[in-house]
Amino acid sequence: MAAWMGHLSKSIKEVRLLFCQTSPASSSTRSFIEKNYKDLKKANPKLPILIRECSGTEPQLWARYDMGVERGIRLEGMSETQISKALEDLAKAGSTR
Repeated sequence: MAAWMGHLSKSIKEVRLLFCQTSPASSSTRSFIEKNYKDLKKANPKLPILIRECSGTEPQLWARYDMGVERGIRLEGMSETQISKALEDLAKAGSTR
């Protein structure tokens, strides 16, 4: 687990991952969740990490910050490594707020 994963809850109030359960476009997102959810939750036990599966949904990652501010990233075409980097970037964006 990367060191920054343990600090998500310091800059982000909520993480949401949206994706399709079966589409090839969401395969990296599904794999990222399977491999990282447990470690993310263990490192940030009070941080809501919402997993939203819906048929036909484009894979997306959303972060909610203080004052209800949200930022989202489309994950289609990204690898698991790129998804991890996107989450890290959202965490860094929250720490500069």
